[in-house]
Amino acid sequence: MISRFARLAALVAALFVVSGEAALADKRVALVIGNSAYKNVVQLPNPARDASAVADMLRKAGFDVVESKLDLNNINMRRVIREFTGVARNADIAVVYYAGHGIEFDGTNYLIPVDAQLASDVDVEDETISLDRIMRMLEPVKRLRLIILDACRENPFARKMTRSIASRSVGRGLAKIEVTSTDTLVAFAAKAGMTAADGEGNHSPFTTALLDNLATPGLDLRIAFGRVRDEVMAATDSKQEPFVYGSIGGSTVALVPKPEVKAVAAPAPAPAPAVAQDTLARDYEFAERVGTKEAWDSFLAAHSTGFFADLARAARDKVVAAEQRVTLGKEKAAEEELKRKAAEAARVKAAEEARLQADAARQQVEAAAKKLAEEEAAFKARLDAAAKAQQAQQKVVVASAPAAAAPEVSRNVAPVFDPADLARLLQFHLKRIGCDPGELDGKWTERSMHAMEEFNKHEKASFDVKVASLAALDAVKQQKARVCPLVCGSGYKVEDDRCVAEACKRGFVRNKAGECERETKSAEKPSHEEGGGGGGTYCDRFGCRAVQKGCKIVSTHGGAQGLSCN
Repeated sequence: MISRFARLAALVAALFVVSGEAALADKRVALVIGNSAYKNVVQLPNPARDASAVADMLRKAGFDVVESKLDLNNINMRRVIREFTGVARNADIAVVYYAGHGIEFDGTNYLIPVDAQLASDVDVEDETISLDRIMRMLEPVKRLRLIILDACRENPFARKMTRSIASRSVGRGLAKIEVTSTDTLVAFAAKAGMTAADGEGNHSPFTTALLDNLATPGLDLRIAFGRVRDEVMAATDSKQEPFVYGSIGGSTVALVPKPEVKAVAAPAPAPAPAVAQDTLARDYEFAERVGTKEAWDSFLAAHSTGFFADLARAARDKVVAAEQRVTLGKEKAAEEELKRKAAEAARVKAAEEARLQADAARQQVEAAAKKLAEEEAAFKARLDAAAKAQQAQQKVVVASAPAAAAPEVSRNVAPVFDPADLARLLQFHLKRIGCDPGELDGKWTERSMHAMEEFNKHEKASFDVKVASLAALDAVKQQKARVCPLVCGSGYKVEDDRCVAEACKRGFVRNKAGECERETKSAEKPSHEEGGGGGGTYCDRFGCRAVQKGCKIVSTHGGAQGLSCN
């Protein structure tokens, strides 16, 4: 019985050795490209470092060929890909890793060499390398084709590229792909339509997660990329989600074979160590499948020393670190959510206040317009009454006066109306068409005269500007749109028929005079943020003017400015 058990143990150990040697016998090749030193856009700091680190990882993992190339121009990048086609032809496993800029154009993904200009959409196919070409290059590979793209960064070429055909589109990030060949995986640093971070450390978040998980001995690629996704999501507060396209078979596919168990191939007279080693390997595999801290604690409680124990401790530390990152990420996300809700509440409150202010301003304008319309109607009624009275008086005077004196009498009879009413109506309509006459008080001041001069100039009219006349009122009332152009003061610009303050550069604030000055700790806030009244300059569709005492500039709905007076 013992002899049969010993022979069985030796046979299991031999099978482990043979399977390990078969895994190691696979020809594994890799092409690694990192493009950082772009000549026509801002350079990327991490892709070259990312590519070098991935190449070192693959060499240490025992890959037969690792071609590592940095900062390739168009010609060299095409040459390197063409040469690697011959290397990958007889390979069992082939990996292509690319870090740098990529672009999605008309639903196709392209990798961008460092000398690309991409001034127009017609340059894309000439100055870039399509992902489809990379996939065709790997078709002869026998067992596994793996393409890893850390190329979903925000693309600076799309902003300046001209379009020869309006229907052509340049997307954000890379486009979703359909992998038609079997045993092929294509991993994106961020899923279709999203962008990936370049990272603030020595490597991007995606490459950092790859270095942590991809070369784990015996770890299936699907599980490895699942861990990569979780690690990147935790590191970026769920703003970046890696994605893998394609499929592979049901058996375990790992870039690095599981640690060999040659030690269990003990001589038949001493079968116990082989049985123990077999049990150890099986327990390690079970703990690895579960992948939690508790599973590794259970394994270490049963097997506290040896090679597998060291691997288990390293795996446990990685799980703990990932859990801590997730916890910190959740806490930070909760904090950001509280800030977002507070900001949203403040925005809603400000929008409501702005709406109320806008409603109040609109009601004031409507009330003023209604009052003015009533005054205009009353003024017209007085004019009509005066005209009728004039006609009646003229008939009486003409009838009683000699015939020779009738024309003189007719000239002496004039309609009766209030000049202040006429002036106020003309001021209102002048202001309506953009010729600002000042206060609508019926006093024909120099500012009112200047407004009438502006109307004459732009309409090529010749009305008397020194007095308000009925003829001028009729001409101005007929205008439906702005006549006098809007003129803004210093530090303001015309936007949507309003004067809007221009933004000061970083480190400067706008003072009460409307000018940008260097910001200091003791500097006063801009007038539209102060609680007091008076001072500063207010601009609207009629121009710019000083803020009177008792008034202040407030922000209205949509970010515009309004004037609020007590």
